[in-house]
Amino acid sequence: MKILVVNGPNLNLLGEREPEVYGHDTLLDVNQWIDDHPLSVGHDLHFYQSNHEGHIIDYLHAHRKSADGVVINPGGLTHYSVALRDAIAGCQNPTVEVHISDIHAREPFRQISLVKDVCIAQISGHGKQGYVDAIELLAAREPR
Repeated sequence: MKILVVNGPNLNLLGEREPEVYGHDTLLDVNQWIDDHPLSVGHDLHFYQSNHEGHIIDYLHAHRKSADGVVINPGGLTHYSVALRDAIAGCQNPTVEVHISDIHAREPFRQISLVKDVCIAQISGHGKQGYVDAIELLAAREPR
């Protein structure tokens, strides 16, 4: 399976930003761990991160016909981006929303996800393991 692993704004600061919430691994460390994980073997993973909403949407659009699934951590876009929600819905790729921290145990505004309803699942609070759990969910689905 070709799976896009997309990270949104500020995730490039993993390892520096609030390590008590997000851990000490950098995004590069997390991506390498995902790529090396036994459940990832045999999948064609494509990693992408941007701090720009439009770039993420353009990336999803550009790969919508070649990807079998998407794992996305939208970061702060989760809580306000109708445009990202519409892009996920419009691309029609099975998508799993992932959050390193438990957004349901954080500030009230973080508990709202605009993208949840257009994803096949939401995984929150499992740290970097959530990405692999998302890949496993996608792999268990029938190809489109």
